[in-house]
Amino acid sequence: MKEKTVSEAIHFRRSVRIFDPEQSIKSMVVKKCIEQASLAPTSSNLQLWEFYHIQSKDLLKNVAKVCYNQPAAKTAQELVIPVVRVDLWPNRIQSNVDYIKNSNKGSDEKKIKGALDYYQKVIPKLYKGTSRFRGFLHSLKINLDGLKKVTYREVKTHDLRVVGHKSTALAAQNFMVSMAALGYDTCPMEGFDSVRLKALLKLPKKAEISMVIGCGIRKEEGLYGERFRIPFDEVYFKK
Repeated sequence: MKEKTVSEAIHFRRSVRIFDPEQSIKSMVVKKCIEQASLAPTSSNLQLWEFYHIQSKDLLKNVAKVCYNQPAAKTAQELVIPVVRVDLWPNRIQSNVDYIKNSNKGSDEKKIKGALDYYQKVIPKLYKGTSRFRGFLHSLKINLDGLKKVTYREVKTHDLRVVGHKSTALAAQNFMVSMAALGYDTCPMEGFDSVRLKALLKLPKKAEISMVIGCGIRKEEGLYGERFRIPFDEVYFKK
């Protein structure tokens, strides 16, 4: 099968609610698409995500149950679950620091110092806001600073959660477009019992599930009508 262009893949991609049990997909292809998901842009390159690739028949059945047995979960041949891991920020910072130190030998020392200062001073100060109390205090200071200068204001716990979910959603879109390029179908789902699903995946308390993505090959009845979008001129504003 010829791989689709980006535009072709975007137009091919639909949220498929029913997958064909007679048409199989290759787990290694799905894994490759997850690898491409991990190339998505991510805030400060922290990559605060994990991807759970569900292939076990028993686990697929149990995950479908906590997704209310909706057809997109129940008929999926495999599932991919992007998970937000804001709690891993210290580890991800250290990974970036190690990379900068090891890959920039002989480079401009001023630039290297600027990059290291960003990861060792600026970002830790921001992500310590994952503590509600520290985030609240930081926001008070930030709002005072904002009276005099341009200031980054999203420093509270819920702000950092939003940042983590945005980056993870970008990765999920990379995954779904990559799947579409290869003729595979997906369906992102938000209808699930997050507590029970976290227990099934044995996730730590601070992990958050972004979505559950069903994977397979579409049945025609799995497309619930033609694609509908609000007229473009209602959502596009030129300034």
